[in-house]
Amino acid sequence: MWVKIFLPRKPASPREWVPMRKMLPRMTAESLPERLDDLPVEPKDFLQLVAVDFSGTYHVYLAAKDERLKMTRLSMSLLAAPFAAAIALASAKVINPGTLTSWNGVPWYLFATIAAFGLLNMLPFLRLIEAVNAHMRTARALNNFRLLYVVQLKDHFSALGWTPNLPVDPRYPETYAPLAWPGINVMMLALVNSSYIAVGALGMVGADPNTALLLVVIGLLALLHYAVYYVRANVSRQRRLPHNPFHFPNVET
Repeated sequence: MWVKIFLPRKPASPREWVPMRKMLPRMTAESLPERLDDLPVEPKDFLQLVAVDFSGTYHVYLAAKDERLKMTRLSMSLLAAPFAAAIALASAKVINPGTLTSWNGVPWYLFATIAAFGLLNMLPFLRLIEAVNAHMRTARALNNFRLLYVVQLKDHFSALGWTPNLPVDPRYPETYAPLAWPGINVMMLALVNSSYIAVGALGMVGADPNTALLLVVIGLLALLHYAVYYVRANVSRQRRLPHNPFHFPNVET
């Protein structure tokens, strides 16, 4: 809502439009009713929420699996491009296939191709991290939603002898989980990217193919990838929180 302020000594301008904050009631988690009898819904309505919850959880994990598969396939396609380029050049007799058996015999533009596709493979690497974050935050939001009806219907569920066997902790799962399958996928992709970039860069500058030097460069690049993964996975602790007019307690990790 905007209020126009008229100044007496000069005409109104767009800068004189100032926002007026709409006052909203303060609400907290303690304001929720403690008993199911105080809710304006019946237990059967909450059981419908259970069905929606199961369906939502299934779709979240299905979307996460599909996203990981798509990014892994895209990454494998990009990493296979230098090999396809080498085969095409050898088939067209642009280069002698025998020269590819030694480090010094590989032309510089082939090393440049390896480094370029290693850098280009950073795109699915970053997209995979963002996809993992989005799916984990969605799963935590479902846990928070599930906590509502589980608390309100615990007596009803006990009478039925049934419980929703799903997590209710809104801080679970963590986005930064390097030993989980998404984290292992990200780290292996980081190692392959580092190997491509290191081999391509050292080949272009004509460096001696020393094993120790190659391992050091790959290790440093892998640590850089790991730092990117760590920062992006923990961005929720560093980001600015969204506007919370009802002053609900924040449970985001």
